[in-house]
Amino acid sequence: MWNWDYTISILPALLKGLITAVQVTLCSFVVACVLGLILALLRRSRLKVVVWVTDGCTGFIRNTPLLVQVLFLYFSLPMIANVSLPAFTVGVIGLGLHYSTYLSEVYRSGIDSVPRGQWEAARALNYSRTITWTKIILPQAIPPIIPILGNYLLVMFKETPILMAITLAEMLLAAKNLISLSYRPFEAYTIIGILFLLISYPASILIRKVERRLNSQRGA
Repeated sequence: MWNWDYTISILPALLKGLITAVQVTLCSFVVACVLGLILALLRRSRLKVVVWVTDGCTGFIRNTPLLVQVLFLYFSLPMIANVSLPAFTVGVIGLGLHYSTYLSEVYRSGIDSVPRGQWEAARALNYSRTITWTKIILPQAIPPIIPILGNYLLVMFKETPILMAITLAEMLLAAKNLISLSYRPFEAYTIIGILFLLISYPASILIRKVERRLNSQRGA
């Protein structure tokens, strides 16, 4: 049966785990956005070798499980390169690197949606590649993909329980530790589900509103 006294007693620990999950999600999302844009630009390189290497690395990361990648960074990297990183840092790198390969495709779709006339106009005006990208192409390519980026942010947030495998003190690990002491999984796991819902559902509504607003602005 549900025990409210026990629920109230474990809530601070679970909320602390929620804060950790949000922090690692935001940090890894920044990493994914930056690396994703870099990958998208590398895939448009004039050098075939750069394109092949980028495609190979992207395909390898996409086709291997996130859990395996995180475990490799946390347990195997110190043995291979003598580099030991905190669980939080590994979580940020692992999530960010994994989802950067997906965000690169999102950026690619946004870049491809820019009318060809914009590229031709930039060349006709003799703009440098830097100015062309920063002043003309990216300002037009990024706004339409903001809702998709927001959806990936939610996906990354829901993937944070995987980081329990490297002892990151997010919600699921906090719940597991509490359950090992009390043998009461019902309250802990129910609260986790509610907390995920309280974060994800309002965020999804906000993303849909942003998408509708952007669509209306493009239509106007």
